[in-house]
Amino acid sequence: MASKLPKILIVDDEPQIRRFLRASLPPHGYDYMEAGSSAEALKTFTKEKPDAVILDLGLPDQDGFAVIEEIRKVALTPIVVLSARSDVEGKVRALELGADDYVTKPFDMDELLARLKAALRHGLQSAGETPVFQTGRLKIDLMNRRVLLGESEVHLSPKEYNLLRFLASHAGKVVTHQQLLREVWGPAHLEDVQYLRVLMRQLRQKLEPKGEPNLLVTEPAIGYRLLVLP
Repeated sequence: MASKLPKILIVDDEPQIRRFLRASLPPHGYDYMEAGSSAEALKTFTKEKPDAVILDLGLPDQDGFAVIEEIRKVALTPIVVLSARSDVEGKVRALELGADDYVTKPFDMDELLARLKAALRHGLQSAGETPVFQTGRLKIDLMNRRVLLGESEVHLSPKEYNLLRFLASHAGKVVTHQQLLREVWGPAHLEDVQYLRVLMRQLRQKLEPKGEPNLLVTEPAIGYRLLVLP
């Protein structure tokens, strides 16, 4: 009988990393398959249709950026990059090509599992677009453009709402400065990061008053993430 556990495609050319993930994923409720090159990864992806991909960027035949591009031509399957590359440019490129998240080696397994879980949840939300998004006590009525924190309505400016809506549509994943600027201000403002910082500060003041958990996380030099809370 085929496994009903979420299937994770591990793409890494380091046998010790694959071995570690092989041992770590099943106890947390995941099935797995492996690939050691981009060609093997794409062949396995097409045949097995995994629920998510954990992807190294440093592969022997093509880099992981090419794998992200090829997958995004055909599917929205969650992709969590797991790479020794820690440069901001590489992270931004991976995210803008369509990766859902980025974890740097050496890594903490609990962090990787949390990022993987958030990416899978975002994938489910994208597949079944709901008219009401909720994380913690925050509710966004996407049909009526209303925002509630608990039972209280939060009044947002049009730009604040557009920023929050876009983050909610990518909840749990990192969204880059350029993606947010393009969405909220348009392509002529891709360098105006200060506009974004000011708007984010205003949004935090309204959504994270004293006593409320932090919802909006800064990814330094890269962008922002809206947390997915129970």
